[in-house]
Amino acid sequence: MPLNIAMNLSIKLFLTAILMIAGYTFVPTIHAEEAESFQYFTAKVQSTWVWQKHPSFNAPYSGPSSLSSDNEISHTLTGTAYLGARPWKGTELFIDPEASQGIPFSGLRGFGGMTNGEAQKAGSTDTVSYWARAFIRQTIGFGGGTLEQEAGFNQFAGSVDKRRLVLTGGVYAITDIFDQNSFSHDPKTQFLNWSMMDYAAWDTPADARGYTRGIAIEYYHDDWAFRAGRNLLPVESNGLQLNGNWSGSYSDNFEIEKAHEIFGQPGKLRALYFRNQANFGNFNDAIAYANKNGGTPDMANVRKQQSKYGFGLNLEQNITDDIGVFARYSWNNGQTEAYSFTEVNNSALIGVSIKGNKWNRPDDVVGLAYASNGISNPNIDYLKAGGSNFFCGDGNINYRREGILELYYSVKINKVLWATADFQRINNPCYNADRGPVNVYSVRMHFEY
Repeated sequence: MPLNIAMNLSIKLFLTAILMIAGYTFVPTIHAEEAESFQYFTAKVQSTWVWQKHPSFNAPYSGPSSLSSDNEISHTLTGTAYLGARPWKGTELFIDPEASQGIPFSGLRGFGGMTNGEAQKAGSTDTVSYWARAFIRQTIGFGGGTLEQEAGFNQFAGSVDKRRLVLTGGVYAITDIFDQNSFSHDPKTQFLNWSMMDYAAWDTPADARGYTRGIAIEYYHDDWAFRAGRNLLPVESNGLQLNGNWSGSYSDNFEIEKAHEIFGQPGKLRALYFRNQANFGNFNDAIAYANKNGGTPDMANVRKQQSKYGFGLNLEQNITDDIGVFARYSWNNGQTEAYSFTEVNNSALIGVSIKGNKWNRPDDVVGLAYASNGISNPNIDYLKAGGSNFFCGDGNINYRREGILELYYSVKINKVLWATADFQRINNPCYNADRGPVNVYSVRMHFEY
C-alpha cells in the first residue's frame, strides 16, 4: 500500500476511533421511555434538474476562458441519497452516494459568479456516480436547555442541548457546516448563482465536485456558535483529486455566529476567516516571468508554496414571518489564482426572500438579489496582459465590476416536487465591459423525499 494512502487511512481510522470513544464516554444511555421513539436510521433522496439558456450577446473579442457569445443551452442533473445511522444518542454516521450529469455553458468558463450552483468543474455528459459524503458526527451535550431539530438531509430529528460540542470528521462539503444562510445557500431550492449561495471570495476547500475531507469542531453556547476546521485542497488548481498532505496543502477556517432578535424577528450574524496553504500561482510572478522569458503570463510557470487568506460577513434577518433579507461581504488578498471556487477577490451581496402567504401560496418563494464582484489589481494586470485563469481569460480586459441580478419564483407543486423559474442578468461578465451584458433564463425541477 502506498505510504500516502496508508497515512490517510490511518488518520481516518484514528478520527473515527476518537469520536466513537467520545460517544461511549460522554453520551448517556437511552432510557426505556425514549427508546420507542428513538430514530436509529434515516434515508432521504433528492434529484435536481436545471436547464439554462443564454442568447447571443455583444463580444468584440474572446479568449481561451471566455463565455461563448453565441446562443448556448446548458443543463445539469444530480441525484443524491442521504443515508444515516445513529447507533446511540449523540453519534451519527452518514454516507451520501451521488450521481451527476451535465453540460455547462462554455465548459464552465466566462463568469466570475457562475450561473448554476449545480454545475461542477468535473461535469460530464455521461452520468458519473461517486461518494459525495462519508462522515461521522459526534455531539456532546452540556445542558443549558434543549432545542428541537427537524429531520433533514444528513440530520436526525430530536432534541439537542443549547450548549453542546459537535465534532465532524470525514468527507463532506465545507458549506454543510460553515456560511449557512436561511435565505441564500442552496442552489437546489434557492438562488442558482455561485455568488449568491456562498461567500464569493471564499476560496472554499473543495475538489472539482465541491467536496473535501477533514475535521470540523463546533461549539454552541445559547445564542453563540464557534466553528473551526482544517480541510484538504485539491492536488492541482480546480482539480478532482484532493491532496493528502495535511501540513503542506490545507485550508483552515474559523467562524463566529450570533443569533439575535430585532422587534421580535429572528436573525443571525456570522463572521468567517480563512487561510489556505498550497502551491498557488501568483499573478505578479506570472507577469514577471512572461516579461523575462516572453509569451503571455501563465500560472503553470510560477506555482509555489504560498498562502491565500480572506474573510466574510454574513447577515440574515426576518422582517416579518414572510419576508427575510440577507447580505454577504467577502474579500481575499487577491495575489494568487482561484484554486477551488470562484474567480472573485471581493464581493458584496444583498437580497430579499418572500414567502407566498399573501397570495395564498404559503410554500412558494420569491427571491431577488444583487451581487457586485470585483478582482484585485494584480489579477486585472494578469488578464490585461493576456493571461487566463480557470474561469476568466478574454485575451484582454476593459475592467468593470461584474454585476449579477437574480430573480426566481419557486412553486411547490406537491409535498415532494418544486418547480422554479429563474432569471439572471450579468453585466461585465468576467469583469470585462467590452463583453455582454448576458441574460440567462433557467428552469429548475427539484424532487426530495
